Amino acid sequence: MVWSPSLILDAVLSATHILTFGLGLAAVFLRGRALAGALDGPGWKRLLAADTAWGIAAGLWIATGLARVFLGPKDAVFYWRNGFFWIKMTLFLTVFVLELAPMRTFMQARQAGRLRASGASASQAGGAAMPAFDVARYRRINAIEMRLVIAIPFAAALMARGAWLF
Repeated sequence: MVWSPSLILDAVLSATHILTFGLGLAAVFLRGRALAGALDGPGWKRLLAADTAWGIAAGLWIATGLARVFLGPKDAVFYWRNGFFWIKMTLFLTVFVLELAPMRTFMQARQAGRLRASGASASQAGGAAMPAFDVARYRRINAIEMRLVIAIPFAAALMARGAWLF
């Protein structure tokens, strides 16, 4: 095999895509632990730190995934004609849809935290209270997302080996 810039790029994208799985799985696990604990000041910090890592992982998955499809050595048709690619995308989209409510809530929590940290008055910050949400519901969402994240690499492994091409 001849070393080439495209080979190096593909290897870097592939490794980053796979390593992001570890970051994402750890983040969603830690977010679930934070949701199981007290949501006092330190609890919110743990929750938002894990949620931030979860968001970074999602961004990296999307960026490296798109780059692999459009810049990788396999023709994009390989992906479009692979049933496991569509299963993988369906799993990822399901995680994304499930994540919409927690994402909005935790973005509001970050905004409230920033307003309080800036010393805004209660009237300027709208009270700057952390948003109320159904913790049990978010724990269930988190548990489902974790299971889906674990399922994604199995679909990816089958996809990469050309299983279920049509």
